[in-house]
Amino acid sequence: MQFFANLVLIVQLLSALAIIGLVLVQHGKGADMGASFGSGASGSLFGATGSANFLSRTTAFAATVFFGCTLGLAYLSNSRTASSAADNVLDRSPVVAPAPAASGAAAIPGAVVAPTVPPAVSASSAAN
Repeated sequence: MQFFANLVLIVQLLSALAIIGLVLVQHGKGADMGASFGSGASGSLFGATGSANFLSRTTAFAATVFFGCTLGLAYLSNSRTASSAADNVLDRSPVVAPAPAASGAAAIPGAVVAPTVPPAVSASSAAN
């Protein structure tokens, strides 16, 4: 199953690179726009492009392969077995015991707890 997922991922990456290359090579629709103002070479600003040429058909095919691979990878990542799902990073993290709950004024958020005062010194020990 892992081999098949790697194969689909490689096909997806190759189709993505093909799309990038084909889009960069193609001639844009607005490239003849400057020629239409003055030279009269183009009949309309964004006129009909006619039938699709080889580059646009190849781009459409590469895009279809790319989206198909994307859906395939999404399906493969969602259909994991229970044993591989248990290998999650969060499942391997150590369990930390919760801190003991504070009591009294320390339990109030934002409360300032005064330091404890030592017991009063008895008068007899103060006289010595």
